[in-house]
Amino acid sequence: MTTSRTETVTVDGGSFDAHVVVPDAGSGPGLVVLQEIFGVNNYIRSVCERLARMGYVALAPDMFWRQEPGFVVESEEGEEGMQSAFAMVGGFDWSTVGADVGAAVDHLRRLPECTGDAGLIGFCFGGTLAFLGAAALDPTCAVSYYGSGVAGNLDQADAITCPILFHFGGSDPYLPSEDSRAVADRFADVDNADVLIQADAGHAFDNHLNPMFSNPPAAAAAWEATAAFLAEHLPVG
Repeated sequence: MTTSRTETVTVDGGSFDAHVVVPDAGSGPGLVVLQEIFGVNNYIRSVCERLARMGYVALAPDMFWRQEPGFVVESEEGEEGMQSAFAMVGGFDWSTVGADVGAAVDHLRRLPECTGDAGLIGFCFGGTLAFLGAAALDPTCAVSYYGSGVAGNLDQADAITCPILFHFGGSDPYLPSEDSRAVADRFADVDNADVLIQADAGHAFDNHLNPMFSNPPAAAAAWEATAAFLAEHLPVG
């Protein structure tokens, strides 16, 4: 049975909470789980549980702590929640990514349950954070789900040395298809990178708690690829 708790992560300028889930085995490699624009909500917590059941120590940091600590929007909050989440990400200071994601990775690696290796996995807003974190830091590997800011930051691609996997939806209304194609083209000849596009999926297709976005077939196909990628580059046991 997995267990969960809240950890306090320190960084220059303050500290922030992180939700941690530990696998039944009691230890394993680590994954920093980077949130959507909706904060560390029930969906992100469920992703942590999913990863812990696979044998990973999952840590989801509050990436909006500098603006509004504990900010969360759940799927049932509808359009009002969407607008407050868009406002939050609109005020996000992108210059803090390296420090905050780096602090989360370092904290995870120091946990007694973590065996030392630690990767990044992010969704939506977190998909961009995972990409930027892979460029700025030294994670063991990274998985980026439909990061709308990836294409605009491809000048940082050369800094990524770890294995990285990108997922996009081919029918994403929030992310132009030319952006996902630009990412695919940029990494086409990079041995440690893969870009997978679920042709009929929209944005946030992995979010099974939000019927506006959820696409179970696309989510299952992408997760199967994610699990295989993690098994190769961040193996359990």
